[in-house]
Amino acid sequence: MKIAGECQARFEGVKKAFAENFAAGMELGASFAATVDGEFVVDIWAGDADEKGRPWREDTIVNVYSTTKTMTALAALLLADRGDLDLEAPVARYWPEFAKAGKRDIEVRHLLSHSAGLSGLQTQATVEDLYDWGKIVGLLADQTPWWDDRTQSGYHAVTQGYLVGEVVRRITGQSLGRFFAAEVAAPLQADFHIGLDESHFSRVSNLVPPPTSEL
Repeated sequence: MKIAGECQARFEGVKKAFAENFAAGMELGASFAATVDGEFVVDIWAGDADEKGRPWREDTIVNVYSTTKTMTALAALLLADRGDLDLEAPVARYWPEFAKAGKRDIEVRHLLSHSAGLSGLQTQATVEDLYDWGKIVGLLADQTPWWDDRTQSGYHAVTQGYLVGEVVRRITGQSLGRFFAAEVAAPLQADFHIGLDESHFSRVSNLVPPPTSEL
């Protein structure tokens, strides 16, 4: 397996472990980077971006799943740092419809800490529905929390982005993706996207699940 990129000699063990994953059949394509004091000490990639042998390149991008929750929270924290968002204010201050169904006292910090009691949708939704922002945030605004004790948390796996993202949208007038792109990604020259423009589609790697093991 040819590994492209650069790796400082003192981190050769990282490159070796990276190569071993391919040798063991654990990777189709992958990349890895690490910095120390702002300097790249490892920046490597190898393999294929899909099952047809499209090569993995330096600028190949992947779905990072719930890492997007951290970036969403970062957008909210940026607004808080600017004084535009009070983390201890009721969500309904920014999103009035949210006060329905016993949610008047739920605060922004409860959304960020997964303690709002909205860790799933009460109403059945299709995959197509999940692409309809207005529909999903409307369902969440109408929904009764699944628990009332705000000291308790439950992972808001699917709903977190809508909840925090709608607060960001109400304050800024921009979608979460547009606000993040302009205020976080662009200043940092970060190749991270919340909602991907079609111009980047050719850079996206396929996610290929491992073969099912038989116990």
